[in-house]
Amino acid sequence: MINYKSIKPWLFKLQPENAHHIAETAIRTANICQIPFNSFLESHFITDDVLKQELFGRTFLNPVGLGAGFDKNATMIRGMQILGFGFTEIGTVTPKPQEGNPKPRMWRHIAQESIQNAMGFNNDGALKVQGRLKKIYPFTTPIGVNIGKNKVTPESEAINDYTHLIKTFNGLGDYFVINISSPNTPGLRDLQNEEFISRLFAEAKALTDMPILLKIAPDMSEEDAVALTKMAVEKGADGIVATNTTIDYSLVSDPYDVGGLSGAVLKEKSFKIFEAVAKELYGKTTLISVGGIDSAEEAYRRIKAGASLVQILSGLVFHGPDMIMNINKKLIELIKADGYANITEAIGADRK
Repeated sequence: MINYKSIKPWLFKLQPENAHHIAETAIRTANICQIPFNSFLESHFITDDVLKQELFGRTFLNPVGLGAGFDKNATMIRGMQILGFGFTEIGTVTPKPQEGNPKPRMWRHIAQESIQNAMGFNNDGALKVQGRLKKIYPFTTPIGVNIGKNKVTPESEAINDYTHLIKTFNGLGDYFVINISSPNTPGLRDLQNEEFISRLFAEAKALTDMPILLKIAPDMSEEDAVALTKMAVEKGADGIVATNTTIDYSLVSDPYDVGGLSGAVLKEKSFKIFEAVAKELYGKTTLISVGGIDSAEEAYRRIKAGASLVQILSGLVFHGPDMIMNINKKLIELIKADGYANITEAIGADRK
C-alpha cells in the first residue's frame, strides 16, 4: 500500500471533492478483487475480545465506525472494512437521486485539520443504493443506513420521504439513522421539533424492526438537545447520534459562508452536546459520538462519557488510513490500563 504521507501533499493540491473521488476509486477496487488487500485487512482490522460488544443484535468487533457522508452510495463498504472500521454508515440517501449543491462545495482548513462542506445530500438515490446493498448485505461488519429528505420535498411532505426510505431499505442494514440535522438542505433542521419527530417515529416503528436512531446538530443549546433527544427516545428512537456538522463559522479563521464544519474544530462543541445528552440518556438508549474524534484518547473520552460507538470522517483526510488501526490498538491499551476486561465496562465510566 502507498504511504499516505507521501501522497497527502499531492492530494491536497487537488480540489477536496476531486481528491475524494480518487480515494473512492481506489477503495472501490476491493469490490472487484480483494486479494491484493488481504494483508492490509489483516494488519489494519483490529480484533480483540477487549473491543467486542453486542449492539442492535449484531457483533461489533471494534467500536470505531465510518460516519455518514463519506460513502454516500454504498460503494465502499468492503473497502471500509479493509481500512479497519468496525462498522460503516452509508448515505445520506434520499428517495430520488440528486446532484447536491453547486460546486465548489467542499473546502479544507488545513491548519485546523477541518473540512467545510456544503454538499447537499448528493447521492444516486434510493433505488440504486438499494441495488448495491442487496448484493452485499448481510455483511461481516454492521451497516447503518443514514436517510434524509430530497431538497425539493417541502417540509409538510418530508415524513413521506423518510417512510419511503425505511420501506426501501428495510432488512438491508443493521440500523437506520434519521438525518434532520444537516445544514446543507434548506429547512431540514426545522424538522428537529417534537411534532415531526413524534409522528415520524410513530410511523417508522410500524414499518420496520430495524433500530432507528436520531442524529442531532451541535448548534442547539444543551437544554434543547437534551429535551429533543429525551423526547425522541420516549417516542421510540433506539439511539442518538451526536453530532452532525456545525455552522459556527467563528471556529475557523477564513470560513466560507455556506456549509457545515467538521474535523478538529468541532471536537469540543460536539463533545459538549454529547456530554449533556449522555448525562440524561446514558443507560436508557444507545449513544454514538461523532465530531472531531482524531485519536484514541478522544475516542476513549467519548466512550467513558457514555458512547457505545464512535465515528470518524474528516480525520481520515488529515491522518490517513492508518488512523483507524492506531486508534483501536491504543484503545485496547487504555481500556486495559483502567483495569477493564471489555469495552462495555468502560462505556459510561464517567457517568457512574
